Amino acid sequence: MGPTGPSTDMATLQRQVTSHLLLNFTDMSEFDRSDVRVFVRGDRCHVVDAHGRRAIDGISGLFCTNLGHGFGAEIGAAAQSQLARLAFTPSWYVTHPAAAALAERLAELASPLGLSRVFLTSGGGEANEAAWKLARQWHAANGQPQRRKAISRRLAYHGTSLGALSFTGLPYARHPFEPLPIPTAFVSNTNAYRHPLGNDEAAFTAALLAEVEETIQWEGPDQVAILIAEPVQNSGGSFTPPAGYWKGLRALCDKYGILLVADEVITGFGRVGEWFGSLRFDGRPDMLTFAKGVTGGHAPLGGVLVSERVAAPFVSGDAVFTHGLTFGGHPLTTSVALAALDIYEREDVLGNVRANEPFLRAGLDELRRVPIVGDVRGAGYFWSVELVKDRGTKQTWEEDEANWLLRDILTAQMVERGLLCRLDDRGDPVIQLSPPLVADRVLLDSMVSIVGAALEAAWVGWQSRAGHAA
Repeated sequence: MGPTGPSTDMATLQRQVTSHLLLNFTDMSEFDRSDVRVFVRGDRCHVVDAHGRRAIDGISGLFCTNLGHGFGAEIGAAAQSQLARLAFTPSWYVTHPAAAALAERLAELASPLGLSRVFLTSGGGEANEAAWKLARQWHAANGQPQRRKAISRRLAYHGTSLGALSFTGLPYARHPFEPLPIPTAFVSNTNAYRHPLGNDEAAFTAALLAEVEETIQWEGPDQVAILIAEPVQNSGGSFTPPAGYWKGLRALCDKYGILLVADEVITGFGRVGEWFGSLRFDGRPDMLTFAKGVTGGHAPLGGVLVSERVAAPFVSGDAVFTHGLTFGGHPLTTSVALAALDIYEREDVLGNVRANEPFLRAGLDELRRVPIVGDVRGAGYFWSVELVKDRGTKQTWEEDEANWLLRDILTAQMVERGLLCRLDDRGDPVIQLSPPLVADRVLLDSMVSIVGAALEAAWVGWQSRAGHAA
């Protein structure tokens, strides 16, 4: 790196990455055969790589760039102004104006949920870890230190630190690090497409809640500290909750003295058309974790919103929260968050999502014309298309078939046609689509058209492959 910053020369970038950089959840050996894709700039709802290839940012930079790539100068000015005044101060007996202002603003947004206190972190996994520690200390302060267990959902992703990983229901992520520190029981997620009662919403809700209560009873009603769930579960493919589900979780947690945690690292800040997914789906959590969209991806920040009931022992002095993060609530990141929230409100970003959701839903539903599309599900700007071998039986793919479909066919199609999305096989294979929340109907239509053309090519390829195998 020279005096003007990092290189954008492709050969230099490939050398730097393959020789020195380890990427998240990435088989680095793949780059012995092909280049790493390096993105060098963004433009509204598009990104451009080092080869100059332009693509729709159809996954919002992993559900972060809710405001797209068009407000960097404005948010950068807020960051520069903050750094010119104060570079850093910790959140340990002292704080700074941006953290105080952000806490008040977040509490105002979450006031319909009864959440009024904020603990700031550097990201989402840290927020879920902090929620667990708050719960443990809260139960101890209330004379129940034996509550050491958690309940989560299958396929759910809540983070990779050892505490958050305990709640993560993905075997491939968990197994290398077991035994994990928090005993966690896993219940069914809200995948109506794969559940035998999925076509009867009331029966589906009742079955899910009965399973949760049975699990609480099995684990010991006085042993469980938290139940953690996303309003719309990401991993597995945008599983929305049936009517009455979150109300039922609230009732069960009240009945058994369990704290209910809504993981809104993705669903917060407009992704499903409300400031928080809990507002849309009638969730009333004791704690709500957030990250990603709070800064629109412009800086790393997360946190936990908690009710006055949960905050009470820590506010009164009956307990001290013995947890902290050096960069949690950093002056830079909190200033960026305040600027991002200004833009959300000024541009009516949430209104844009609500207005365009029916249009996006209709476009995605039309993809059912392709025989390998089994299900289309989601909310707001948070959607998944599940792919199946046989629509009639909902038969899924063998591992080698899924690899061929997602990596050999669809990946190449998306690169060629100019769409950055997520081709996910953590459950049954899905295409995940979560464009920036500022995307208009022209952009949404282009994104859906690309997916449709890619799926048609995949269907033709699958017919050819299946015919050769026969």
